[in-house]
Amino acid sequence: QVQLVESGGGLVQAGGSLRLSCAASGSISSIRTMGWYRQTPGAQRELVATITNGGSTNYADSVMGRFTISRDTAKNTVYLQMNSLKPEDTAVYYCNAKVTLYSAYGLYNYWGQGTQVTVSS
Repeated sequence: QVQLVESGGGLVQAGGSLRLSCAASGSISSIRTMGWYRQTPGAQRELVATITNGGSTNYADSVMGRFTISRDTAKNTVYLQMNSLKPEDTAVYYCNAKVTLYSAYGLYNYWGQGTQVTVSS
């Protein structure tokens, strides 16, 4: 019903930048919140940043001041600009969207397939 397609991951040296994109499509009535989470092997998935449909943002302390989340509501797309990358930012980054659907009541939670970000020292 809903697909989240991510792009923009890759390999970068420490101090470099990457920009992730995530486009949502499907039978979406509205998108309440979009965000990015990340996960390393053996660890729990953790929040990186979120943005509401009103533009309010929330960041993990570890990325504050280095990462910027933004959203194009017309395109149902969320971006994550990552600057001053560190080796500890290496992870699989997952896009998340909390949406309402035309076909059902309630708020639904969807995930992208993940994109690898690797930061070399």
